[in-house]
Amino acid sequence: MGFSSAGIGQPQRLSLIKKLAEQDKRLSKKKLCDLFDVVRSSYYYGIKTKPIDVERVKLQSLIRQIFNDSKQSAGARTIVAILANEYGIKLTRYLATKLMERMGLVSCQLKTHKYKHADEAHRTYDNLLDRNFNPDAPNQVWTGDVTYIRIKGGWCYLAVVLDLFARRVVGFSVFDSPNSTLTASALKMAYQTRLKPSGVLFHSDQGTHYTSKEFVDAIADCDGMAQSMSRKGNPLRAQPSALHSGKAVLCQSSLMG
Repeated sequence: MGFSSAGIGQPQRLSLIKKLAEQDKRLSKKKLCDLFDVVRSSYYYGIKTKPIDVERVKLQSLIRQIFNDSKQSAGARTIVAILANEYGIKLTRYLATKLMERMGLVSCQLKTHKYKHADEAHRTYDNLLDRNFNPDAPNQVWTGDVTYIRIKGGWCYLAVVLDLFARRVVGFSVFDSPNSTLTASALKMAYQTRLKPSGVLFHSDQGTHYTSKEFVDAIADCDGMAQSMSRKGNPLRAQPSALHSGKAVLCQSSLMG
């Protein structure tokens, strides 16, 4: 199951912006609000939380619960963000690291093979963009990437399509599992939102979300759209707007405040 911006309400947008900002402190909440069409005053009003004072034993119990819920993938940085976001508890990353060490909790990051499906055919494409990250008009170059977001009871996955001309999100999709439908849905929404433009170049990394038959078929359904990919093992060449890192969080420079 999943949803895209066409059907997402204001409370969900506020929650999405907050979760993304909590995962990476470099992100500008102002820019995120602009990207997802949220008035900043509404955002700050909607996210007010009360600080919670807990004893160390309760804090360790929460840390262990968060760690186990993430299937042992959450590191200190993620745990700090979740404690602040869901429990209103302010904790430094240094202290979280120390507590995790004392509790014997070692993060095992989600691997890319989690996204692979052995029964799917995958195809890669040449880098047609070649670092030309500054198109001179809208709908010339779109880029995309995938991130996962902590939610109550587990994780959800966000795929974003961004127009490089204005550095604006033109399509996104959220699902409870990281499959090819996630990225294909984001692309289809972008194509409809931008009134089916012709001749767009779509650039991404070589993740299986973008090499799968389902996504390649979605590209083929868009009039004149061409697919471009960065060289394998060199994600920095993929796009400056990528939702890309070891934990696949937003790191696009134009979103930083």
